[in-house]
Amino acid sequence: MHAFDILGDPVRRRILELLAEGELPAGSIAGTIGTEFGISQPAVSQHLKVLRDNGFATVTVDGTRRLYAVVPEPLREIDTWLDRYRKFWTNRLDALETELHRGRRS
Repeated sequence: MHAFDILGDPVRRRILELLAEGELPAGSIAGTIGTEFGISQPAVSQHLKVLRDNGFATVTVDGTRRLYAVVPEPLREIDTWLDRYRKFWTNRLDALETELHRGRRS
């Protein structure tokens, strides 16, 4: 599966956002995602499996808990791929910053 296929799903993107804050137990992830998206714990588990199987997350077993953490390497690969397109918005953002500074002086 391609990285953008993985990140194209809003549930998986949200899980990665949660994991970006630090390692979380599966139950905590399922609770948050279940509330936000109205999906069951088994459905959340399937999303976690996709993230795990495709290298975006790791799982560590701690007694009866499964702790999930984000793996940054696939995200770096996406960042590298996006580099060729940054030129389309970097200059515009620099120009916007200049205009904002001019507006503050007026």
